[in-house]
Amino acid sequence: MRAQVRRVFSSDVENLDEWKPSGEAYSVVVRLLVGPLGGAGEESFDLTVCSPAWLSQQTELIPVFDGRHHLVVREFNWVAIRAYIEKRVEACVGDTWENVAWQLSRFAYWEFEDHT
Repeated sequence: MRAQVRRVFSSDVENLDEWKPSGEAYSVVVRLLVGPLGGAGEESFDLTVCSPAWLSQQTELIPVFDGRHHLVVREFNWVAIRAYIEKRVEACVGDTWENVAWQLSRFAYWEFEDHT
């Protein structure tokens, strides 16, 4: 079983294709809707796309910053970022959807990650 991106969007930004950060320090949360390739259903995974300058600001506020579920990019080039996300998602392969979703959760926050 292989994962496939069905949709990518942000609640913070109306149109990721057209959005340009206003400065060097930026972050935007994107939601990935991902499901099994050729199969039904999808689940959400959240990822924060941020700049090194934003990351630097965070470490000024708190001495240790856990960067899990963050994608650090030098410049906001949505075409390149989206291509990277799709390639990373499509590389997740397993015998079951749960196995694939756990692999995805190492990259983006899975809606069921802390569910027991």
